[in-house]
Amino acid sequence: MVSPAQPRPALARRLKALREELWPDAGLTQLQLAEAFGGVSISLISSWENTEKPVRPPVRRLEAYATLFATRRSWDGEAVRVLTLEDLTDEERAQRKQLLEELLWLREGREAVEPAVEADPWAFPEDQDITIVCARLPEKYREHLSYADPESPDFVSLYTYADPDALIELFGHIRSRNPDNTVNFHTADELTADHYTSHLVLLGGVDWNTVTRDVIERVDLPVEQFNRLGEVEEGGFRVDRDGREQLFVPQLDERGRLLEDVAHFYRGVSPFNRKRTVTVCNGMYGRGTLGAVRALTDVRFRDRNAAYLRERFGDAESFSIISPVPVVQGQGLTPDWTIEENRLHEWPEGAA
Repeated sequence: MVSPAQPRPALARRLKALREELWPDAGLTQLQLAEAFGGVSISLISSWENTEKPVRPPVRRLEAYATLFATRRSWDGEAVRVLTLEDLTDEERAQRKQLLEELLWLREGREAVEPAVEADPWAFPEDQDITIVCARLPEKYREHLSYADPESPDFVSLYTYADPDALIELFGHIRSRNPDNTVNFHTADELTADHYTSHLVLLGGVDWNTVTRDVIERVDLPVEQFNRLGEVEEGGFRVDRDGREQLFVPQLDERGRLLEDVAHFYRGVSPFNRKRTVTVCNGMYGRGTLGAVRALTDVRFRDRNAAYLRERFGDAESFSIISPVPVVQGQGLTPDWTIEENRLHEWPEGAA
């Protein structure tokens, strides 16, 4: 019996069949696939198709297979190329998703189709604690709320959190994806030393979340968030692009209503524990923070956004993406990262 940790001949057979049999008139060669994938040798393609001694491809290479074979448009009659996700039609994306699930199933040797850990940014290794950190809502916003007063019979602890929408959305999703992990949430001032060395997920920006500020200061990231009432009244994100500074700020109308927020998503190695990660979901306002969260929890967008991150950043240990969050009728809309205009800034710029 082949264990899940061992490469499976069935996957090798399937990869070979895709190349030789899906479009038999094309006569696709291993060289063409190697060139389409970029940075891959013919011998490596051959090892993935070898049923006697198969080598298990990385997840991101299976994603490339799924994207390429999701559409006949990948072959122009001579050359083969991997289209970008935003170039795929809805039907082609559905085909890609189905093919990728099959390849992941063959790769992992599981009884049911289940994405590998690498395929979901919110899936963590088993038995590793995850701590979600919110800012405490400042006292001036709580003083007239009896529900936020611990002395009140109506006290509700969530009223003390600055981003409850994002917290509820993300806590439920992470719990469902990690049933064997301890997942908890705290305000920044409640953290213990053990919390700091777990997987950290930080909600909210440097205005109120001191842990976000501490982390951003300790990581190599060319993104700076500055407070409201600072250089720009509504604050913003400043980036260093090719030696030039660029500023991204929220948009408000003349009555002070929010028209568009700015969201920042960052994932990297934790500065407090190299064996754990830190993730920042941040916005200039609450709807930006929620938009950063929902980019990878919203059932209509999470798969394509997660696939885009893997295609764009590959095996990068740390990466960052800034996106606009339009606000319509008071509701922040989930950003679709497969659309170029929804990616204001990406880092590292050279990742692939």
